[in-house]
Amino acid sequence: MQEEFSREYWEERYTHHGHGHGAHPNPHLIAEAGELPPGRALDAGCGEGADALWLAARGWQVTAVDIAEAALERARQHEAAAGPMSGKVEWMQADLTAWVPPENAFSLVIAHYVHPADAGNAVRQRLAAAVAPGGTLLIVSHHPHDAHSSAHTNSPGVHVTEERIADGLDPELWHVTVAEARTRPAPHPGGHDFHDTVLRAEKRR
Repeated sequence: MQEEFSREYWEERYTHHGHGHGAHPNPHLIAEAGELPPGRALDAGCGEGADALWLAARGWQVTAVDIAEAALERARQHEAAAGPMSGKVEWMQADLTAWVPPENAFSLVIAHYVHPADAGNAVRQRLAAAVAPGGTLLIVSHHPHDAHSSAHTNSPGVHVTEERIADGLDPELWHVTVAEARTRPAPHPGGHDFHDTVLRAEKRR
């Protein structure tokens, strides 16, 4: 990974920055996965675990992966505070630029704001391969028009269009059901809305 988004960068961020970054499930996940029947899910780049815990509470068996052990420690704390889950979360420390998930193993694979240095192509291909036939791939990224993330970095892989993500999926294997730019409300009153890229695709059986 680039130095800016190395493991050391994320360890420092989750160790020294206040809790609450990513403390709520992503609204795009709620919109796109809320009606899916629970199964086995992979949360790639899980951060503090809000998305994984939201899925687990709805009966999913979740493998939640992040590069930073500090993020996973926060996620375990959130899990303990939430009480019993109807699903089970397995927290795993791994670098997505090197880790290879099992192929055709998950009925849902999500990746929200993952920033590999190669612009995400190789990582997205491995995540797509992990989706079982009939399963769903959900990728959310910062749109190139998102001023908030652009003010912090212009590193490759941070900003991507829905067309670029969709172009990496073989149409003979995938049916793209959502590929669009969306706004995400600011987490605090008076803040600026965020602009995200959202892609949802179903792997053909």
